Amino acid sequence: MPSLSDPVNALKGVGEKRVSALHQLGIDTVGDLLFYFPFRYEDIRTRSLAELGDGEKVTLKGLVIAPPVVSRFGRNRTRLNVRVLVEDLPIVVTFFNQPWLKDKIVENTEVAVFGIWNAMKHSMTGQRLIAQAEGGNAGMSPIYSVNKHIRQRTLVDLIEQAYKQYAPLLTDVVPVPLRRHYKLEETATIVHDMHFPRNSEDARAARRSAAFRELFLFECRMQSLRADNNKEDAGLALNYDLQAMREFIKTLPFELTNAQKRVVNEIVADMKRPHHMNRLLQGDVGSGKTIVAVLALFAAVTAGYQAALMVPTEILAEQHYQKIAQLLAPMHVSVGLLTGSLSATDRAKTVHDIATGRLNVIIGTHALIQDTVKFAKLGLAVIDEQHRFGVNQRRELRRKGLSPDVLMMTATPIPRTLAITTYGEMDVSTIDELPAGRHPIVTEWLKSNQTRQVYDRLRSELAAGAQAYVVTPLIAESEAIDLRNAEDLYEKMTKALPQYHVALLHGQLKNQDKNDIMGAFARNEVQVLVATTVVEVGMDVANANLMIIFDADRFGLSQLHQLRGRVGRGSRHAYCYLIADPKNQVAISRMEAMVKTTDGFVLAEEDLKLRGPGDVFGDEQSGLPSFNVADPVGDSAMLDVAHGEAGAIFDTDPQLQAPDHQGIAQYLAELKRRNQYFD
Repeated sequence: MPSLSDPVNALKGVGEKRVSALHQLGIDTVGDLLFYFPFRYEDIRTRSLAELGDGEKVTLKGLVIAPPVVSRFGRNRTRLNVRVLVEDLPIVVTFFNQPWLKDKIVENTEVAVFGIWNAMKHSMTGQRLIAQAEGGNAGMSPIYSVNKHIRQRTLVDLIEQAYKQYAPLLTDVVPVPLRRHYKLEETATIVHDMHFPRNSEDARAARRSAAFRELFLFECRMQSLRADNNKEDAGLALNYDLQAMREFIKTLPFELTNAQKRVVNEIVADMKRPHHMNRLLQGDVGSGKTIVAVLALFAAVTAGYQAALMVPTEILAEQHYQKIAQLLAPMHVSVGLLTGSLSATDRAKTVHDIATGRLNVIIGTHALIQDTVKFAKLGLAVIDEQHRFGVNQRRELRRKGLSPDVLMMTATPIPRTLAITTYGEMDVSTIDELPAGRHPIVTEWLKSNQTRQVYDRLRSELAAGAQAYVVTPLIAESEAIDLRNAEDLYEKMTKALPQYHVALLHGQLKNQDKNDIMGAFARNEVQVLVATTVVEVGMDVANANLMIIFDADRFGLSQLHQLRGRVGRGSRHAYCYLIADPKNQVAISRMEAMVKTTDGFVLAEEDLKLRGPGDVFGDEQSGLPSFNVADPVGDSAMLDVAHGEAGAIFDTDPQLQAPDHQGIAQYLAELKRRNQYFD
């Protein structure tokens, strides 16, 4: 029986090479092909010569009045000229590098050509012939994303063939009540009107319905993953000691904020339930995420389990170890440190103490999740600054040890749109309040010819005993880009500040050298740290109160905010200077936003508007889903609706037993069959 799951080579004209070319576009089945929608349409309506403007893309229809002539010039280059009578005016149409069109253009027949009109010469540079079948689209010609191995026309022909054979098999997955409520089209109509629209109105309506369908199905997959995580037999119930928690909180040298109390309650309540905790803790720089993590670690220990905290750098691991060991000492909790720089003897002892359960809390880098490290009874894994983990990676992490609860932390505030898509299968706790008494970081934007006052401030703060970061986007001088570089700045700073110790830090240094330099800065053996963005995370030096960022317009808002967050961690007033000569409005807007607010959530939303999700998090590492039609930023209101409706369905019918939910169940089953469920 034919099925939308049939491989594309079930269609005529699809051989091994074409299968490979289609696979590169994400098309493996007939269903993939039918749902591979155009990203725009060209207006191919025939126009009158009188209304044409020079340089316009237009369609002209006329009679071929002379045989086409092909001539060759250069290497492997051709020119095809044909004379066409349009409204009694003979014009010359030229096609470059399409010699095969000669056999399709016949003298004394009518032809429609799409191309660029030259009003001065009354000629056209032809781009393609308009096929007779396209006339049924009333002037709407779909344009698809293709690659060098497959042409537009080939893809169009395959889609037409697939639609003719398989259209009756198209079924609906969006439940009828939702389609009626939101005035959405049926799947068959969506597919037809996306590929073969009669007019622009039909195309817009189909695009709206297709976008909702795509977002809704994505949210259903996220809800299904969440349901899998919440199966009672799949996780641990960490029955923590509430009284011990209260006693520990009394020993803290500060008062928890209301936001910290709220998220601690959310986290420990989740830990107590007999399923995998899969939670993200997000908070702005300086909001106090670490103490929340410590409370979660302690809760796991009181429940009889081990707990681990993973951080991105060794220096941060050492800082956390010192701080957390001190905080937990009154509660008689044993805390260990595991990093790559430990001696073989110390590492062996630490690994042994982890395996035997002598250590309750283990602080370390990614060494903690290596196969050689065995936990006696790991109940909670906390991962700091790992906002680039994808769904699959997070799932793999939960398979460590006894399938521990997982709490991920990020100081990169996530706009709601990205939280729904990037962390859709996770619960999110947000600290939206800063501790009392924190001084706001004074931020100024200066042009490169105004740096004298920055250096005056630098000397003043150093004389008062403070430390400073100096950040630049480049390591060494580049002929391609006219920017300051870290090596030159290091030399200049060393000469200008002979009484202070200046150090250079960048990503090309060996790990041990980086750790040594960051450690020296943390101990105030280095007063000025000239660096690239390696200091964006993993540096917590309370005595550093000055951040100078050269060529700041080269960074995104979220990155600038993270860099700024390296200062203002102690009792001193903190300053951040942005040195930039932006050349465009987007870069100017970033500088203005940084000066205007220190609220990371506001800046994250602004960054998303200015740059888009791929640039904010990075396309390769973000874990962001790719959508064919929907735009999670531009369609954020639709995404919210899809998120809510999918959640409501899984809340009331988690097994998808209702007849109206069978389409969703079949869709998820197909994803699992194709091993795409966790992607």
